[in-house]
Amino acid sequence: MTITKDAKRKSIFITGAASGIGRATAIAFAERNWLIGCYDLNSPGLKELEEKIGMDNGFFEELDVTDLEATGAALDLFAQKSGGNIDILFNNAGIDSKEEFAKTSWLEIMNIVNVNFVAGLNLIHRAIPILKSTEGALCVSTASGAATFGAPGMAVYSATKHAIKGLTEALSVELQPHGVRVVDLIPGIIDTGMLPEEIKSFIPKDGMWRIMPAETVADAVWQAYHGDKLHWYIPEELHNYDIGITASPEEIRNRRALGALF
Repeated sequence: MTITKDAKRKSIFITGAASGIGRATAIAFAERNWLIGCYDLNSPGLKELEEKIGMDNGFFEELDVTDLEATGAALDLFAQKSGGNIDILFNNAGIDSKEEFAKTSWLEIMNIVNVNFVAGLNLIHRAIPILKSTEGALCVSTASGAATFGAPGMAVYSATKHAIKGLTEALSVELQPHGVRVVDLIPGIIDTGMLPEEIKSFIPKDGMWRIMPAETVADAVWQAYHGDKLHWYIPEELHNYDIGITASPEEIRNRRALGALF
């Protein structure tokens, strides 16, 4: 497949693109005539996405983000095909944990850390030269509401999302002189394949912990490209919750210890 780069056509590189937030973002940006780089291990999902947005609008390639060299090669190839630029790098691939820390095997712990954090470190580190050469470039990572207060039963997942938040804050300062903006997304409960069906009945119908569609996160990516905030909370009410936790984490700890889900 040959795609001719239009000088006015912007590009976005998305990991975890075959489902959930990544898929919704790919569709949203394709509708705005962006060139989309879609990367995931889920081949059937990538094929369905290609059929949805059209092969002339992007590249759909199987990628294991924990393969550091393959990720670097995918970045370089996409940049070449997109005219040397990547306008948005979307570090989105991630997996969750479903057991208490003590019951989670070390192999699974390291798998979560490698997918959710180490792979992102590699992706961003390798992309920095490309981002620096792209006017107005944005690096955006998917953190989580679990980066406000660690979610019991998801300790390792929570730790990686706290790490993403901290990395974002540091890089937002380091890369600012180079014209590269760095932000993260802090979504609450999003209706994706990571949300077990049996949990949905326990989730509030309204408030900051209501279920939000993946499209709302995709919209936040679009807003982030045109905005100036560092942390993008979805929904916005999570911002005040985060501030409150910083002031009094013991209150949340005690509430969770009594069995409160939210």
